Amino acid sequence: MTEREALPTGLQTPMAPATPARTPAALPARWSALRRRLKPRAPDGLSSRLLLLTVAFTLAVAALIIVPSAASFQERWLMDRLQAAELASVGVEALPYSAVEDSTAEQLLSIGGVQSVVIGEQGVRRLLLQAPNLPRAPELIDLRQRSVGARLLDPWKTLFGHPDRSLRVQAAPRYRSGDLIEILAPAQPLKKELESFLVNSLMMSLLIAAVAGGLLYAALSMLVLQPLRRVTRSIERFAANPESPAETPSDRKDEIGRVERELARMQEEVRQSLRSRARLAALGEAVAKINHDLRNMLTSAQMASERLSTSSDPLVATALPRLERALGRASTLARNVLAYGKTEEPAPQLQKMLLARAVAAAAEDAGLEPDGVRLVRDLPARFTVNADPDQLHRILVNLMRNARQAIESAAGGLNKGKGAITVSAELRDGMAAIGVRDDGPGIPPRLADRLFEPFVSGGGADGTGLGLTISRELAANHGGALVLLDTGPQGTRFELLLPQ
Repeated sequence: MTEREALPTGLQTPMAPATPARTPAALPARWSALRRRLKPRAPDGLSSRLLLLTVAFTLAVAALIIVPSAASFQERWLMDRLQAAELASVGVEALPYSAVEDSTAEQLLSIGGVQSVVIGEQGVRRLLLQAPNLPRAPELIDLRQRSVGARLLDPWKTLFGHPDRSLRVQAAPRYRSGDLIEILAPAQPLKKELESFLVNSLMMSLLIAAVAGGLLYAALSMLVLQPLRRVTRSIERFAANPESPAETPSDRKDEIGRVERELARMQEEVRQSLRSRARLAALGEAVAKINHDLRNMLTSAQMASERLSTSSDPLVATALPRLERALGRASTLARNVLAYGKTEEPAPQLQKMLLARAVAAAAEDAGLEPDGVRLVRDLPARFTVNADPDQLHRILVNLMRNARQAIESAAGGLNKGKGAITVSAELRDGMAAIGVRDDGPGIPPRLADRLFEPFVSGGGADGTGLGLTISRELAANHGGALVLLDTGPQGTRFELLLPQ
């Protein structure tokens, strides 16, 4: 094996300096990338957090088991010493005159593991076994009346207390008459046995907690984590490629099964929407091209109609107005379709403005006249709105023009009808509510529910059905709304809501 073949991949000397990825200058960057990949990271996944929570909960359960177990162990240990001392006291009192030799007393003390025994009966305390001199005052533990907190705390005082600590333990006698029996015992033997008990209990508790925690984690991983990983992979795959095949949801009947089925259903709906959007985009592009060519044709037709206007033929003079009106409607439709086909309206440039001025300008452009369809203003003095001037003008012009055309159509022709369009305004819940009401014939019921849909017209023959759709979009861009309040033989009433 050559020296080059013995080197690891990525650290071999390049054969040609023209390969930048294998130059010596690239080695520090590769080494840094390797260190970043091998650097331990904090757990950020749901499984890691669940594992940490399982460990924390099992340790908490182990602690809840050990603390009362230690208290019970210490209490049993003390009760055993009390019973042994009680039996020793019976032996002492059985001797004549309660006389006990030193050797007998030491033997009894060694059996009970105590240093002194006191019997209390009818308020009289009798010392049966003499207590030795102690370096520290003993601590009293009365087992007849002891709170739960004190019982749980006593073992830890024994473990971390002074080495010369002694215990005065009192309890009610069980094998003899009397009010109480009291013993004096050193705490060091109890400490050693308690330490051994705690170590064994801790190992057993940890073993039980580890087994229970492992089973719990495995169950949660199988029931929750694995389905969530499958759902997450499905979402990520769909986000990367919406046209990728959908993953078949499981037949589970629980919440996760419902999530999988709902996710699959929503993904399929989004796929259908994306396909429809793609088809509409292609169709819109084709319509834009056709519309462009159509406008050129209409321009040529309008030029031809202008030449025909100079003709003296009476038949041409009779048909020409109808031709001009048809060409005008076709040109307007083409222009409106192109305007509606824009991606979106520009964001409104909001500014404070007097509503009365905006209404007057819109009425003029909408063709309202005192001798025909007139404007009636029912506005508060110096009422202001916060809106884009151009977009508000377009909304008001569209509403007023539609109302004028409806009134004139009901009267039998252009400029032959008389009526009124009333514009009112008020403040309501932080919104400027602008009402536009006419006294026309109303909108047919079959069109009222679809009035704001594209290419649905409720006005005259010249309507393209896009004005109200665009107006509603402009109102929504302001954070407001345009709604049809009511319509009927008495007229139609719209309301424009704009935030103040």
